[in-house]
Amino acid sequence: MFHDRSPIYLQIADGIKNDILSGSLREDQQVMSTNQYASFYRINPATAAKGFAQLVDEGVLYKRRGIGMFVSPDAPAKLRAERRERFFAEALEPVLDEAKRVGISVEEITHYLGSRR
Repeated sequence: MFHDRSPIYLQIADGIKNDILSGSLREDQQVMSTNQYASFYRINPATAAKGFAQLVDEGVLYKRRGIGMFVSPDAPAKLRAERRERFFAEALEPVLDEAKRVGISVEEITHYLGSRR
């Protein structure tokens, strides 16, 4: 599961976010405890806890004292909005900038995308 060069705790957070976006984890669903997560993936519990803490800070997960951590009710919508914004900024804007440089109109791009369906 952990394969890129980014810190493992960030990969943990991203993996849980992806599970929420894909529907594998639903609103108010309990997630594995940090100790279960650490044991399952054979990582340090403190690393797992750091990834979970980041998700709590971002409002993606919430804690129920003595019970565990759960997916926040608004997490899917929040994550989808963040990903959409990042998609436009990081993926689409550079494409549009390059298209403008080489003389491709927005209409040509729209036509091309429509013909690919």
